[in-house]
Amino acid sequence: MYDVVALGEAMIRLAAPNFRRLEQSTSFEVTVGGSELSVAAGVSRLGLKSTWVSRLPDNPLGRMIRNKAWEFGVDTHIVWAAAERAGLYFVEFGAAPRASSVLYDRVDSAMSRIRPGEVAWEEILKGARLFHTSGITPALSDTAAEATAEALEAAEAAGCLVSYDLNYRAKLWGRERAKAVQAPFMAKVDILITTEEDTERVFGIVGKDYKEVAVKLADQFGFRVVTITLRGTPSVWRNTWSAFAYADGAFYEDITYDIELVDRLGGGDAYSAGFVYGYLTGDLEKGVRYGNAFSVLKQTMWGDLNWATLEEVEARLKGAGFRITR
Repeated sequence: MYDVVALGEAMIRLAAPNFRRLEQSTSFEVTVGGSELSVAAGVSRLGLKSTWVSRLPDNPLGRMIRNKAWEFGVDTHIVWAAAERAGLYFVEFGAAPRASSVLYDRVDSAMSRIRPGEVAWEEILKGARLFHTSGITPALSDTAAEATAEALEAAEAAGCLVSYDLNYRAKLWGRERAKAVQAPFMAKVDILITTEEDTERVFGIVGKDYKEVAVKLADQFGFRVVTITLRGTPSVWRNTWSAFAYADGAFYEDITYDIELVDRLGGGDAYSAGFVYGYLTGDLEKGVRYGNAFSVLKQTMWGDLNWATLEEVEARLKGAGFRITR
């Protein structure tokens, strides 16, 4: 039995070194990245039992992705596909005033071809505490959207909590399509995780501030919890970060962190992992505090996945300083 079951695509990530443009680069730093795998890996890193469900090509790149999940202690349930491809994404790191950017090469990836009926959800979700996915998964294709709907229905039938990161990606689909596909999903979601912008982009919901947006989301869709991350970007490599949660008429807030960024990619997923860990092992207040601390630590580390430990998170929450640990 798993604490957390996650569904989604992970890709081979190729990052241009030394602030080079992609078209300048003659080599790339290679690792693995993907939203839902990052959440599964994060909660595993913090001490929960997790599994990641996906569809991968039966080739060395597919095995590389699977092996990265194993490295983080994540069990896997993989639909192996012969003669198909892994998704790729390329990262170009910027410096003010040029922002960092991502280029996807994931059309017709193995995960984009997932179909309902390929995953034994009843078996995987038996006894699970929480199912997690994000808006990236249904954006991959019509069949991926159908498979996401199937997974959400199975999670509801299994009686486990459902967390869903809205995770809007304009490079994968447009706003109208994102709303049409995802609005029906929301009836099965207990915990919505979103950002400052994505609620407006997908659902057209705005307010005088993000607390009002959270209330409107909960009122419209009946979520048990809405949690919103808040990123400030005074420069490319110095950001601020915080988040809050809303439930039953109450707000749960935390401090705002200043971050000297190393790699912001995966910061939102690290928040999701820390929030889920804190919520499942404590309460909403713990979820927000652990989510924020886990996220800011991740953003000081290269790569999508979070190498921070529970001990480091708790030291951060106690106000750990900046002196070298010897």
